[in-house]
Amino acid sequence: MTLGQKIRARREEMNLSQADLGKRIGISQVSIDKIESGKTLKSKYLPEVLSILGMPLDLISATVGRGAAPAQSTVSAVDLGELVPVKIAGKAKAGEFISIEDLGDWEEPEEFLDTRDPRFPHARHLGFEVEGDSMNALKPRPIQDGDRLSALAYEDIADRFPLRDGMIVVVQRTRHGGHEREWSVKQLEIYEDRMEFHPRSTNPRHKPIIIKRDSLADDGVTVEIIAIVRRLVAEFNL
Repeated sequence: MTLGQKIRARREEMNLSQADLGKRIGISQVSIDKIESGKTLKSKYLPEVLSILGMPLDLISATVGRGAAPAQSTVSAVDLGELVPVKIAGKAKAGEFISIEDLGDWEEPEEFLDTRDPRFPHARHLGFEVEGDSMNALKPRPIQDGDRLSALAYEDIADRFPLRDGMIVVVQRTRHGGHEREWSVKQLEIYEDRMEFHPRSTNPRHKPIIIKRDSLADDGVTVEIIAIVRRLVAEFNL
């Protein structure tokens, strides 16, 4: 099955018309048809098509590597935007603190491909595996258990990228003098006197993290944003 055929099958599985998919990206139905028919797999919109459909971006390089037909084998990083490997930094699971000493036992992290953000060419790309149901009611697209997130390291872009309401972020909480940490995915709400990191969940046990500005309270827990989520990268059997 060609990449275009896989795209068509996945689109139909999601009950999207070619016009529907095109509207989400800002291109025409004809452009989607050309991608699916294999006439224009050089399209710079191909990574976005795959991302919206929840298909791994490494399908692009896999298509080239297998020696595809001429119409497909001309796909390059220049045409699509530079593809970069994104290492899985770890799992994001609300409510689970991990001992820092245990982190050294992890195996070599997995990788997937994503496009480099041209606004921040030197920022580190981080991947996260989501566990649990703390964002399963996020709209318009929930983040489910098992999803992968592609993100940018916040400290690399903080001076050029102001925080805004509604951003999806990865939050780190540490306790016991930094010996334990929790990573979780939250939606940011900004107020004059505080910042709130909200779960979007059907499970009532998940609670927001509220950080008041200029607060002198110290409960031994530190909270910081470590990554800004760019996109959700789901995996499907193709």
